[in-house]
Amino acid sequence: MKQAMIFAAGLGTRLKPLTDTMPKALVRVGGQPLIWHVIQKLKASGYERIVVNVHHFAYQIVTYLEENHNFGLDIRISDETSALLETGGGIKKALPLFDANEPILIHNVDILSNLDLEALPMDAPLLVVSERQTKRYLMFDDEMRLHGWTNIETGQVKGEKADKLLAFSGIHVFHPSLVPLLDEWPERFPIMDFYLKACGTHLIRGYEAKDLRLLDVGKLDTLDNAEKFIKSL
Repeated sequence: MKQAMIFAAGLGTRLKPLTDTMPKALVRVGGQPLIWHVIQKLKASGYERIVVNVHHFAYQIVTYLEENHNFGLDIRISDETSALLETGGGIKKALPLFDANEPILIHNVDILSNLDLEALPMDAPLLVVSERQTKRYLMFDDEMRLHGWTNIETGQVKGEKADKLLAFSGIHVFHPSLVPLLDEWPERFPIMDFYLKACGTHLIRGYEAKDLRLLDVGKLDTLDNAEKFIKSL
């Protein structure tokens, strides 16, 4: 069974004032909420079980999914209303809702792209990356093994330096082989910090998506562009 998690618990502060009254997941693009676009993409790619983590206006997301009969899928809610757990803590809390033997595709709710999800290799931990301009890059060797992270504006480096700098897409594969490593992590932590520590002992690969067209709908100015972007996909 193919399974996925949609990160939908964020406060969406960069989309204010829209998110003063709704969660980011329900902000509309092309006439449909952001979460609709991600769910439809996952469904079309054969995903049957989806876990959605919720916090900000959580009841609105739950109600939306119920009113749409979970789009005919096994959709489960990971409730973070008591406290935001960040990306790593969110995955750790949600693990009991998944099949423990299968990998989990993780997808940010505010990411729109032309990525072919069916083409992703699922046999090992994987970060989907691409060549695009940003301030923050993941660093890989020639075999696309993750070594570190850098902010080219500040010079900050985490992990080890490597020659190939690629931008993270907000889409990754969390593999069952990494689950035991979560025991030493607290309730709340960023998943990228976890990956950067784990890559010292475990193989974590980058998947460079060629001709990737991706839009992070995280700010009001990108929301304006999203209408045209979604029509062009």
